[in-house]
Amino acid sequence: MDITKESDVRRVFNSFKPDVVIHAAAETNVDRCEVDKKHAWRVNVGGTKNIADMSNVINARMLYVSTDYVFSGEQGLYTERDDPNPVNHYGSTKLEGERYVIKTCKDYAIARTSVLYGHHPSKSNFVEWVIQTLRENEPISVVDDHYNSPTLAGNLAEAILEMIQKNLNGLYHVAGSERITRFDFAIQVAKNFDLDSSLIKRVRMSELGAWVAKRPRDSSLRVDKIQKQIKTKLLDVNNALERMKREAA
Repeated sequence: MDITKESDVRRVFNSFKPDVVIHAAAETNVDRCEVDKKHAWRVNVGGTKNIADMSNVINARMLYVSTDYVFSGEQGLYTERDDPNPVNHYGSTKLEGERYVIKTCKDYAIARTSVLYGHHPSKSNFVEWVIQTLRENEPISVVDDHYNSPTLAGNLAEAILEMIQKNLNGLYHVAGSERITRFDFAIQVAKNFDLDSSLIKRVRMSELGAWVAKRPRDSSLRVDKIQKQIKTKLLDVNNALERMKREAA
């Protein structure tokens, strides 16, 4: 369904009548969001509004997948108690989605995550880009002053399912358990997949002219709160990459 069309959402909800809705659909291309702000708002805010409203109508629990980009990046290792202050339009739209869910939904949880990666048949991600480029013996430039909490998609999915099973409500940071720079992350990818790390060039964020939207310098997340509630272990980079490698075998 097209989540930006209220009639589409109503038709699907009335047909399936779900008990729980995991809302993971979004425009996640940060630069596109900056260039086409109306599109970003229509998908990330309007679409979320439609999902939240229909979840209420049929009394479904809603779990909204949000992002570390709701933060400015001045601090890093953010907790759920820290005030969001996005520095780009993507972060602003996701934060507005959060606020609508909190204001509107009777039964909800929000899972903020960071730098999702894993095997995907059509949509590339940072890890797959690093692997593919290094396998072709092509050099890459990766920033060494941009910190995140990279998250294996399958690990996030397991955590979300457990959150649903345990009827957890409210706001949680659900991400990889390690704060790391993109450069060190790329080096770790090369190590785990037996690739040539000498092809990875260290650069600064200020040197990258390809980004349209500003990125938060350090949007890493603390996951202490959710780890006290669920048994699923949120993985560090090495263990997550090893799992990704095993699953590809």
